[in-house]
Amino acid sequence: MIAKSYIDEIKWNSDQLVPVIAQDHLSGKILMMAWMNPEALAATVDRGVAVYWSRSRRQLWRKGESSGHTQRVMSIHLDCDADAVILKVEQQGGIACHTGRQSCFYRELRDGEWTNVEEVLRDPKEIYS
Repeated sequence: MIAKSYIDEIKWNSDQLVPVIAQDHLSGKILMMAWMNPEALAATVDRGVAVYWSRSRRQLWRKGESSGHTQRVMSIHLDCDADAVILKVEQQGGIACHTGRQSCFYRELRDGEWTNVEEVLRDPKEIYS
């Protein structure tokens, strides 16, 4: 009996995408959320660095290709329903967000308002010039 491909075991949505959470492999901090299609997942597995699918550009997005803030993949996890993935990563440069912060989840709901709770580590104009 031939083993089922790891790609075939995922429950892709109607657009052939699956949500992916990038998490720091040491601290456990959630860094970002993105999407993968089967090609992005295969490229991530093959290269050992995060490759996502850009829904707005409709193309593969190699995390860090313009900023240098790549994500080295330490392990890949699939949830019990097989419809969500977690990448445990080593974030190069300590910045995952295009705003220059460590995490894309830098806003917290406090007293009914979104409050920035994480500082900008590097001005995005310096990162993406």
